[in-house]
Amino acid sequence: MKIHEYQAKNIFREYGINVLDGFLVLTPEEAQKKAQLLNCEKWVVKAQVHAGGRGKGGGIKLAKSLQEVKNITYEMIGMKLITPQTGKDGTEVKKVYIEQACDIRKEYYLGIVLDRAKGKFTMMASSEGGIDIEKVAAEYPEKIYKEIIDPHLGFTEYQCRRIAFFLKIPSSALNDFVRQVLLLAKVAVEKDLLLIEINPLILSEDLKVIALDAKINIDDNALFRNSELKKLIDETEVDKKELEAEKLDLSYVKLDGKIGCMVNGAGLAMATMDIIKLKGSSPANFLDVGGGASKEKVVGAMNIILSDKDVKAVLVNIFGGIMRCDVIAEGIVEAAKKNNINIPLVIRLEGTNVEKGKNILKSSGLSIISATDLEEAATKIVDLVEK
Repeated sequence: MKIHEYQAKNIFREYGINVLDGFLVLTPEEAQKKAQLLNCEKWVVKAQVHAGGRGKGGGIKLAKSLQEVKNITYEMIGMKLITPQTGKDGTEVKKVYIEQACDIRKEYYLGIVLDRAKGKFTMMASSEGGIDIEKVAAEYPEKIYKEIIDPHLGFTEYQCRRIAFFLKIPSSALNDFVRQVLLLAKVAVEKDLLLIEINPLILSEDLKVIALDAKINIDDNALFRNSELKKLIDETEVDKKELEAEKLDLSYVKLDGKIGCMVNGAGLAMATMDIIKLKGSSPANFLDVGGGASKEKVVGAMNIILSDKDVKAVLVNIFGGIMRCDVIAEGIVEAAKKNNINIPLVIRLEGTNVEKGKNILKSSGLSIISATDLEEAATKIVDLVEK
């Protein structure tokens, strides 16, 4: 689950991480009034969207007067912000964050990511803050410093000091830097985060360590331990299909391809997407209906796929163990008729009650293309979509 910068900074404040004062606003008039309360001479207006690279897309701007704050907010709210992470269609800006500006002496990058291979958090730091850190990591890996967070010991002061020495933090700011890093690690662990990132973390002209930006991604599987974080979800920033899938307890992720996929089992779903790519097309989604889905769940899954305007064909790939093929077939038929399906539908069924399932499909009156195995199914559907 992603949250906005202003929400992440509220969490930072709770833990004592240094951030600048700011206000979330929804209108230009409110922006001007709130900016006046910050008691400063310059402000930064920041679009609040779930995407990085906002500065490059015009989503972060400096204002040198209250009138400029109002004007920039007027231009920003309602605009389609296009960044490398939003895709070509961009995302609409519905709210902005007004923050006091400050004089920067040096910018750094600081982040913590859950390393699945190691089963531990990894702290990453770089002196190349404020820019595309992925590009830095790819082209200048020596500029990225990493420290593993031991789950038993936690992140230690000596590890913080090693990072500080790598970044050449001035001695007068060392203690403050160590404190900020320890607090950041505490947030990551206690809030069950997948990612926490400050880019940039700055050293101000008066040698204060400040989080100028804040990015947090929360592990959905751990929300039961931090249920208060569920309140932070911004449904306007989440694909409606993903919200519907969550209600049905389906694993669904929207992708940018043409072929809708409904599969049981995450591994089989990944294999299905791989072979679609191998055959020369792209999947429109990842959708795992699970091992024991009901007819209602299958109908809901098909409804979600068919509601995607990018889907030009649907591939159903089911290997039934606990899952019964006749239940799958009943759900597919009901959803296809309800949605008046007019795009190719390729189905590969194997497993429990497979003959019952195939008979249901044959007698449905629908134009269904059958396949005996995954390769045949992928070949048929890619030929239909890409011809």
